[in-house]
Amino acid sequence: MEALTDLKAILHSKRANIYYLEKCRVMQKDGRVLYLTEAKEENLYWNIPIANTTVVLLGTGTSITQAAMRMLASAGVLVGFCGGGGTPLFSGVEIEWFTPQSEYRPTEYIQGWLKFWFDDAQRLDVAKRFQHARLEYLQRIWGKDRELKAENFYVDDASISPALDGYATQIDTAQKVGDLLLREALLTKQLYRYAAKATQQGEFTRDHQGNDIANGFLNHGNYLAYGLAATTLWVLGIPHGFAVMHGKTRRGALVFDVADLIKDAIVLPWAFVCAKEKMSEQEFRQQILQKFTEHKALDFMFEQVKQQALREDWS
Repeated sequence: MEALTDLKAILHSKRANIYYLEKCRVMQKDGRVLYLTEAKEENLYWNIPIANTTVVLLGTGTSITQAAMRMLASAGVLVGFCGGGGTPLFSGVEIEWFTPQSEYRPTEYIQGWLKFWFDDAQRLDVAKRFQHARLEYLQRIWGKDRELKAENFYVDDASISPALDGYATQIDTAQKVGDLLLREALLTKQLYRYAAKATQQGEFTRDHQGNDIANGFLNHGNYLAYGLAATTLWVLGIPHGFAVMHGKTRRGALVFDVADLIKDAIVLPWAFVCAKEKMSEQEFRQQILQKFTEHKALDFMFEQVKQQALREDWS
């Protein structure tokens, strides 16, 4: 019991690591979780500090032992099976999450969530609050990140500032979730255009199946954000199906709602910057994870979800 307590000493919102692994075997050895990579000359073992890890994504060519899964579960680490680059295994199929099912989860957040979720107007109100929080987070991060400014990303730039201000107004006037989704899609297109111009990449078209570096990095970065969102919801005990914006019938849609809080602020600009620099997938991943930590992305997700779950000011 003492060992289990030690593994959970670090709150999920303060943990530093997300792992994406390919072509290796994850195992338990001497009370630790390791992954084994095979080389021509020798096999190399690498330690995973599970007490400071939120998510492990297992890509192509990986396997994991039962003992390792048990230790990861005891530390509260989510394990997701995915395809290459952290994207879904097959087109249209999301990451398969394995959450530690056996332990107690708080009930106050799911009870609070369900109080509003069955009311269309209240659910729309929460979706609007999420969109306002998303916009404010972007403005805050772009306004203070010196590295982004060095890459020509300015939140007060005349070519993007009116779009951000206009979206803030459009959020409040949306009459239904469909309106909100349409306006969000238009803003995202404007952000893509701005990012492509800032990094001198010319015309850009978002294509989830695209082979260019920017589209690949956007896919990969988004799925890292989904990992943080899935962790947030699991820790708070809220099932992924209770979405407020992406559709009540879409499996795991609340993960997308929560991930959207940070994607535009961090993943979007750095996908273009790293594509311009022709970084490797691993270098891009390190950059994104560093920015998640620097800007306390997981803390922000927890804060926003908890605020809505525990709201008492319903009219």
